[in-house]
Amino acid sequence: MNIPHRALTAADQELIDLARAVVDANTDGEDGIHTVGAAVRAADGSTHIGINVYHFTGGPCAELVALGNARASGAHRLTTIVAVGNRGRGVIGPCGKDRQVLLDYHPEIRVILPTAHGIAGVPIKDLMPYATAWSPDGGSTAYGDDASSART
Repeated sequence: MNIPHRALTAADQELIDLARAVVDANTDGEDGIHTVGAAVRAADGSTHIGINVYHFTGGPCAELVALGNARASGAHRLTTIVAVGNRGRGVIGPCGKDRQVLLDYHPEIRVILPTAHGIAGVPIKDLMPYATAWSPDGGSTAYGDDASSART
């Protein structure tokens, strides 16, 4: 699949470095092989961080924690997000659940992730072919239909 991507900017690299710093400072001990840090940039330039809460029964991903942190700080329009694994794993892509949440809440966001062309920024819409939007009233509809709308 040929997904459009954009080369990294200096601001993108700063976001990667911020996510790396949060995961390096907060890894879950010696066996913290599942620790991930995330950083998100808002339209106003502010940045917000998150770290996952790994547990064998599941737990919130770092990207979702960063989204919650941004919202709690008053940031509603987010432009770019990245996640970085601990122990030198580098930039990682969001899981399916995170992709759906990003699309629903921030349909214009760019996701920094590994691509066939190296680390690059990709619009979330390009990571979600045949995406659906869900609402209590309309159920699941094809994303982009008049009945579906992103949350803000």
